[in-house]
Amino acid sequence: MYDDDTPVFVISVAAQLSGLHPQTLRAYDRLGLVSPDRAVGRGRRYSARDIAQLRQVQRLSQEEGINLAGVKRILDLENRVEALQKRLSEVLDELDAMNAAMVQRVAEAHASHRRDLVPIRQAAVVSWQTAPLPSSRAVPDSRAARGDEIM
Repeated sequence: MYDDDTPVFVISVAAQLSGLHPQTLRAYDRLGLVSPDRAVGRGRRYSARDIAQLRQVQRLSQEEGINLAGVKRILDLENRVEALQKRLSEVLDELDAMNAAMVQRVAEAHASHRRDLVPIRQAAVVSWQTAPLPSSRAVPDSRAARGDEIM
């Protein structure tokens, strides 16, 4: 029916669910800590994800003693990590699809090879060299081969 991102709660209900005052929610909206969607009449509408984020802001500021600028930075970094993890998952899915396509293409290529032409495992390789023709000339003197003068 509704998912965590569906904005359904008005500010008074969101304040009760998060345990904060409505003015605090407005202040957090102005600071950019939690940005609820807007209804047609410009009223704020909070989602379940927004409520969870309000609770996290409250916990970080009250229990951990982090100022609101630090809380904003933490939330921004967490949102970035979440976006990167989502993108990584998408890239890994694409990679899996490409690997499956590659395996399929390799299998198709192997299936198309004609194995009856030259069975490689049964083929014999023969190598030969022609012998040099006998020469009628005598073997040259080793000094002449080195370039020394013969007298």
